[in-house]
Amino acid sequence: MSMSSGGVSRREIFLKIALAFNGAVGVLLGVPVVRYLLSPVTRGRKPGYDSWISLGSINQFPSGETRLATYRNPVANVTDGETANIPCWVRNISNGKFQVFAINCAHLGCPVRWFPKSGLFMCPCHGGAYYADGSRASGPPERGLFEYRFKIVDGNLHIQAGEMPTPGPSALIQIKRLPCA
Repeated sequence: MSMSSGGVSRREIFLKIALAFNGAVGVLLGVPVVRYLLSPVTRGRKPGYDSWISLGSINQFPSGETRLATYRNPVANVTDGETANIPCWVRNISNGKFQVFAINCAHLGCPVRWFPKSGLFMCPCHGGAYYADGSRASGPPERGLFEYRFKIVDGNLHIQAGEMPTPGPSALIQIKRLPCA
């Protein structure tokens, strides 16, 4: 089948259709990838990341005791339901001095439990143990429990709870390592 010099062959038409189709599919697949990569730039933080949340009256936390408290995540969506209620451990040292610990183990994030008779926080997943002050006692965690910043306002204990505590530069400063021999 011969074509004149000005005509377009069937092969060229199919090639152009295939290229157009592949280009359209490439754009459709590329849009979500580009949105994901640019999301930290284009989307700001939700309001609430720097929120101070009340855990209740300081009278709920007797001096010398460690108690479980719960707060509502300030960046939660309506559809989050009960998963937006976050527990934490509150230790009242004395005279308005508190420590508020994230419930998550510093190893892999399993929830730690407080055992008052032994004075230890224990992780059921891998045997991590922490002293009452949140410092590492034994097991696989390399550091102590994560602590929330707190303040007392009008007799209520508030914590800065927008960002969950995770390892990072501030956590690395708190790790006490022995110098290499």
